[in-house]
Amino acid sequence: MSGIQVKLQIQWPDFSLDAAFEAPGQGITALFGPSGCGKTSLLRSIAGLEPSARGHVSINGVVWQNDQYFIPAHQRELGYVFQEASLFPHLSVLGNLQFGRKRSHAKAHSDLDALIDLLGIATLLNRKPPSLSGGERQRVGIARALAVNPQLLLMDEPLAALDLPRKQEILPYLERLHRELKLPVLYVTHSPDEVVRLAHHIVVVDAGRVVSSGSVVDTLSRVDLPIRLGDDLGAVLHAAVAEIDSQWKLARLDFAGGIFWTRAQHLSVGDVVRVRVLARDVSIAREKPTASTIQNVLPALITDIVNDDQEGLILVRVMVGESALIARVTQRSISELKLEPGQAVWIQVKSVALS
Repeated sequence: MSGIQVKLQIQWPDFSLDAAFEAPGQGITALFGPSGCGKTSLLRSIAGLEPSARGHVSINGVVWQNDQYFIPAHQRELGYVFQEASLFPHLSVLGNLQFGRKRSHAKAHSDLDALIDLLGIATLLNRKPPSLSGGERQRVGIARALAVNPQLLLMDEPLAALDLPRKQEILPYLERLHRELKLPVLYVTHSPDEVVRLAHHIVVVDAGRVVSSGSVVDTLSRVDLPIRLGDDLGAVLHAAVAEIDSQWKLARLDFAGGIFWTRAQHLSVGDVVRVRVLARDVSIAREKPTASTIQNVLPALITDIVNDDQEGLILVRVMVGESALIARVTQRSISELKLEPGQAVWIQVKSVALS
């Protein structure tokens, strides 16, 4: 059976983990949830680093453990990237990569030249880890994890220890991993930005349990999950750049349900992009607004209305054609407009709010 299948249980004196999910056999799957919810414990259990964990783990049909069988961590064909790149300081970058390749259990070794190109580290090969920036060390750490030719790559908040400039430096390389690698990646994070930018599948973890597993687009547009995002709550859309208005520096994005205008920035016609629409930037009207500075005005249908975790606020899920969006509005607005599921409405989204 292709893909990742996990069903694990573990009990500590002050915390328990009871998690089950399936994920695709390639691409980045985000293990997402608040700090302390059990993401890293789940990742360590999948790696075989928690021998007391009971259950089932299989990767693309290869069973790593079940009730009668347990492959030790050092024999599992995986690469592990930690928050801090654990490189050997006395070895050069090339020496670290060669060490990683030596411990590969696979018959065919990874192409080091391809990894070096993928992570953009050709100019670093003769340097030693203490002379590298945080972002450079992390890229080398990822390359070394891939040098073992793993069947699964585990990444435990690889950007958490980096400042914003270093994060911006490494994110394009992580995007390349998603596009070019054929192996599955489990990526632990509590950052919505990283989920939206990198992952296509998401496993939501809360208090030691998996509460949802599915595509990023479908999962982030739900309003019935305990995904505590606060001001970062919002939906994600796939869109294509259909037009660039050079006079006003705007781009037209076509998606399944309509169009959005947003800042052109570095976009080009033909680009396929993800658009993140935050709930706080979506407003609802009973009638089509006119004479407004907000240019994105679209017909929609209300599907769900639920209480927000913020007092006095309501979350409204709407469908714009085939695409779902979420609006965060006040309870008073819901009452005054008499909004309810099944109602046709109009939504507005500021062009400058789209990211």
